[in-house]
Amino acid sequence: MSVLEENPDSPLKKRPPRWSDIWLKKTKPLKHVVFAMQLQSLASKDPKSQTLIPHFANIDRTLLLSDELLLKILSKLPLSQRNPNSLVCKRWLYLQGRLVRSLKILDWNFLVSGRLITRFPNLAHVDLLNGCLFSPRNSGILLTHRMVSMQMRYGNCSNWELLEENLLPVEVVDGGLQALANGCPNLRRLMVINASELGLLTLAEECLTLQELELHKCNDNVLRGIAACENLQILKLVGNVDGLYCSLVSDVGLTILAQGCKRLVKLELSGCEGSFDGIKAIGQCCLMLEELTICDHRMEDGWLAALSYCENLKTLRLLSCKRIDLDPGPDEYLGFCPSLERLHLQKCQLRSKKSVRALFRVCEAVREVVVLDCWGLDNDMFTFASVCRRVKFLSLEGCSLLTTEGLEATVLSWLDLETLVVVSCKNIKESDISPALATLFCNLKELRWRPDAKSLLSSSLMGTGMGKKGGKFFKRT
Repeated sequence: MSVLEENPDSPLKKRPPRWSDIWLKKTKPLKHVVFAMQLQSLASKDPKSQTLIPHFANIDRTLLLSDELLLKILSKLPLSQRNPNSLVCKRWLYLQGRLVRSLKILDWNFLVSGRLITRFPNLAHVDLLNGCLFSPRNSGILLTHRMVSMQMRYGNCSNWELLEENLLPVEVVDGGLQALANGCPNLRRLMVINASELGLLTLAEECLTLQELELHKCNDNVLRGIAACENLQILKLVGNVDGLYCSLVSDVGLTILAQGCKRLVKLELSGCEGSFDGIKAIGQCCLMLEELTICDHRMEDGWLAALSYCENLKTLRLLSCKRIDLDPGPDEYLGFCPSLERLHLQKCQLRSKKSVRALFRVCEAVREVVVLDCWGLDNDMFTFASVCRRVKFLSLEGCSLLTTEGLEATVLSWLDLETLVVVSCKNIKESDISPALATLFCNLKELRWRPDAKSLLSSSLMGTGMGKKGGKFFKRT
């Protein structure tokens, strides 16, 4: 025997590779077997783990990960994989439930039975609107409203009768709120209909972090419960809805609300009654209020002057209002909102010159004006906007009575105007554009001009780098 054969580790000669080494190197399943055998050896040392690992062939590698570590891994995956991941095993189903923060309840029994809290213990946003309604599962008739959507058995009754017939009793809704409050102390947002003062008081006592609440079919008595939510920041109250239900929110409820929820930042009043006193109380007590939305209001004349008490108000939205304020009072009592930056009008009827004039005077400090699908806005009405000298952004859409002359008379007085949007205003003609208005267009930072389908301004601006689909842009260099 030679010296090289006696010393296989000699650098002069390497040991030839074995067939078994090559086979193990290129076979992935055998690596899995080796890993499973290692886990089995670890499990044999711990008697408690033998029940978790009965056989190395059926090993679950995720058992080596703690719940906290696996939760961090699952939270990094896309939301589209959430449902498939919950089907892997019972453990993953439980962990995926802990990751759910927002849920829309359709079955009320799922809430009151306690299965909701067990399945989703960390809920922060809950929508109970559709869950508060009885609706047949197999019905072919669907009632859709901007507030709720429900199935119905027959169609020969009014919407109001149908809702009252299929709405859960107040006691049942309060019981569900109590179960939700006991199981979700970290609740931050809630949407509910037909709740009472007692149910909301329970919610306020248990859910101290509740910040956003949307309450439908609200009245003055219910607002006593809302006033206990001291940390509430965003609130939407829906009182009277034509064709659906009727509920009263007056100055009494608004005053109770103002004295209790002093940290409000956003407030929306839909279908609510009231007057100068209710809005004044909100302005004086809710010093942090920055955004106020009033939808389809039923307020008494003179309420517009109370907006001047909202000293920190930055955004005012009027939606679907059939009237603004038919008798706003003399100008010396109107005042104005000093911090107001945005005024949005959508689907409102602007038929009273006195109302429109008072509105723009109260909002004379605005920097952004948006008018969308409002009826009655003609040249005379739009002239009242000239009092707003600080406007930088103007958007007009669906204002069919406004002409080019009326637009020019107002926008030329706004020296700080930077952005102009004109869409679907059929009486604004490009042929009527004056040299002064054309000069204004050239000085704008952004312009979107589509008053009608026959607009030719795009062809005249070819080669200027503005021909983007959906808008034209002027950029100042």
